[in-house]
Amino acid sequence: MRRSERKQQDPDLGVLAGRTLFGLQRELFAAVAEQGHPELRPRHGAVLAYLDEEGSRATDLATQSGQHKQVIGTLVDELVALGYVARRPDPADRRAKLIVPTAKGLDHMVKSDAAVAAIEARHVEAVGEEAYAEFKRVFKQVAGRY
Repeated sequence: MRRSERKQQDPDLGVLAGRTLFGLQRELFAAVAEQGHPELRPRHGAVLAYLDEEGSRATDLATQSGQHKQVIGTLVDELVALGYVARRPDPADRRAKLIVPTAKGLDHMVKSDAAVAAIEARHVEAVGEEAYAEFKRVFKQVAGRY
């Protein structure tokens, strides 16, 4: 049996995680594009998925997303240019900057949260509430090891 066939029939954790991530991203970004945010790409999720409404430091976004600070800086530059975030002085530390969502960014965050909730609701409907809750519990436990 060829490796690609084996991966299709008995996918390992990496393949399953990739399918889950890429499928979720395709569906999520298509949904928010239809709702007024067509310029966003999955790479922007490294910032937008972890951004607090009150703002977040770039170092915290890097830690939470698992990306290098330089990558986050580039993504923030793109999101500033697109009008989704702004850089503001951090009131807790004048030397630091906060990445703060704009009104457009907040709109995206609300629509994105609703789209993910709808996706999860469909999964619950497909496999049952108990099975999905157990899946998320185990998936969280496995993901927490990284």
